[in-house]
Amino acid sequence: MPDLPSPQDATEAALFTECWDAALSYADLCTAGSAAAAELAREAFAQGIRELREAESSTTRGYSRRSTRLPRIPLLLTAVRSTAATWEEAGQGHKLDPDLRLWLHSDKAARYTGPPLERPVALRGLRDLQPADAELLWLAEAEALPLPLVARRLGLDPATAADELAQVGRLFRDRCHRNHLDSPLDAECRSYARLLDAVTRSPAADTPDDLSRHLATCHRCAEAAACLRLHGGGLPGALAGGVIGWGGLAYLERRRRAAEVRLGAGRPDRTDADGGDPADGTDRTRVARHGLLVAALLVSLLALAVSLMPFGDTSDEGAARPDADRQPVADPGPSLPSAPTVSPGEASAGSPEPSPERTPDRKDPDPGPQGTSSATAAPETTARSEPAACRVGYDLVNEWPDGFQATVTVTTRDPLASWRVGFTFPDGQRVTQMWDASPHQDGPRVTATAADYNKSVAAGGKLAFGFLASRDGANHPPSGFTLNGRACATV
Repeated sequence: MPDLPSPQDATEAALFTECWDAALSYADLCTAGSAAAAELAREAFAQGIRELREAESSTTRGYSRRSTRLPRIPLLLTAVRSTAATWEEAGQGHKLDPDLRLWLHSDKAARYTGPPLERPVALRGLRDLQPADAELLWLAEAEALPLPLVARRLGLDPATAADELAQVGRLFRDRCHRNHLDSPLDAECRSYARLLDAVTRSPAADTPDDLSRHLATCHRCAEAAACLRLHGGGLPGALAGGVIGWGGLAYLERRRRAAEVRLGAGRPDRTDADGGDPADGTDRTRVARHGLLVAALLVSLLALAVSLMPFGDTSDEGAARPDADRQPVADPGPSLPSAPTVSPGEASAGSPEPSPERTPDRKDPDPGPQGTSSATAAPETTARSEPAACRVGYDLVNEWPDGFQATVTVTTRDPLASWRVGFTFPDGQRVTQMWDASPHQDGPRVTATAADYNKSVAAGGKLAFGFLASRDGANHPPSGFTLNGRACATV
């Protein structure tokens, strides 16, 4: 009988799979189709794993100064972004999202690779934390994982994890404040630095009018304010914007939805096999997670088998920090699994490459229905005598002068083998990007078609997708929701 994996091995495997899941999710945002997404994720994952292994190796060799680096997942996300930039420079930009290509040639992109003191304060603040503290902050805030689950992943006491997270948040705020002051500020920005620190400390503090006007016109100070204001729910956006850059908000929404789907599927987490009560799944739907986990594990073997190249110290800021000897608030998490002794050729010979059928190309026109439901799909009409085929929740996540971000959650009455959700915008809004579905818009009417990985939905289950859209003026919610041509009730 083969040996069963230890709890430590299970935890490391879960962390490893989570890293791949995150890299693939962001690569899908950065590319023009699913095949390119898989290629970009593989290349970036191999690069990121080499850097992680080198950083951990330097630590075990007993270097006197710790090598500052990002936590596992954000390091891999930045590897995706830098690999995309390499593609653009090498003439492979046609594989990338057009908006990302424009961003890569902008001053905004240059900040992430320019002089250290010019980089976003959130990026510098996260690097300034002890590795275990940075892992805790990112998993809890950016990845939207429940704190008890994060505690188990990192070997923390769930009873004290909330206090540790609060303490880490304050440390992150202090680092960001210091980094803001260290940045090359002009006289006006520097004159507001102390006031900005004061008004962001308390949720009850009012922002003076002159400071509000300054934040409306100064991107750097507004960016710092988002990092300093720990209350109000803006910390995930500040982290994603400062570390990832392009597509940060869309990535956060994807990860939030992925966490909700996994927890709502009614199955226990893989790391809880030896303890804790599994989630009650009696009335919940087993919805497939984003990504193909089996293919992910095969790809990870290939990535880890790549010959390691010497990266040296991963710090690009050079000087030792005053808190270098401080013990982290959180206990160190488990290290990445060692690379298996398998060559890329052996791995590919025994297993196929991951299928590019994970997601339909987002740039394609509406492909129409991809299967059948328990009721035959009909035109966008339904008899008034029939009960509603579904219930729809529309959530406006974020809004700015010329655009917004929203999510749609649908609870279906009947089991579905595939789905199309239709709705109508009242104010000329236009969908610019969608995740977990493929969009097609004809005038005000939008149709969202299921991706390959989330087609099937059980009776009484939920499906969800999110999108970014442009607007010009009013932004009233859409109406006329349908599921496979049958009218839905709005909740």
